[in-house]
Amino acid sequence: MKIAVITGASSGMGKAFTKQIDEKYQELDEIWVIARKKEGLEGLKKEISKLRILPMDLTDRQALEEFSTLLKREKPCIQILVESAGMGIQKKIEDTAVDDLRRMTELNCTALTAFVAMCLPYCEKASRILCLASGAAFVPQPSFAVYAASKSYVLSFARALGAEQKGRIVVTAVCPGPVDTPFLEKMGGKENMPFYKKPFIADAEAVVKKALKDSERGREISVYGFAMKALRAVCKIVPIRLLMRFM
Repeated sequence: MKIAVITGASSGMGKAFTKQIDEKYQELDEIWVIARKKEGLEGLKKEISKLRILPMDLTDRQALEEFSTLLKREKPCIQILVESAGMGIQKKIEDTAVDDLRRMTELNCTALTAFVAMCLPYCEKASRILCLASGAAFVPQPSFAVYAASKSYVLSFARALGAEQKGRIVVTAVCPGPVDTPFLEKMGGKENMPFYKKPFIADAEAVVKKALKDSERGREISVYGFAMKALRAVCKIVPIRLLMRFM
């Protein structure tokens, strides 16, 4: 059974990936979609019949064990894995609850790593993994410190995994700037964003389309838009201390 597996699929980027993968890869037998909110997954299944909905919290070890058992029982061929689940809080560390800080790193880093490791044995030659990092991975960001650091981890992890799997699996780190999704609204919306981030706001469908193309081309990093590519170049040249002072 050939499948795609998508985490964080109930909304935003994960939902956009689900729809585009369904349209683009007709050879898939099923698309397994994962998110905490069962209602969002059920709504998506009304649009896409081949979905298998798997409501779960990826930070719950019991849920991961149950997913591992499912993989062992079904023995699918995972042709595409999209790691889209994540969370972010835009506050100073001192103003953020410790539980929220811990959950960010657990979901964005620990759960992502464990989930990829569980899925790897079920990938075959030419399978593809897309890990949702962020343009925030390019530079430390005051008042967004833990999120940016967690996405730096995702970027580093994806690149190293791609090197380990070279010749077998293509691993692409997707690094967009702010994307116009419910995730953006949870952090205060466009109106409350720092002025220097507003020019980078991108359309989710366009970001996903480019990410899938870059993955097909075997690219290790997918950066959408001229502005974000320019930012990445600047972060390689300008000292980090100066960039943080600007932010």
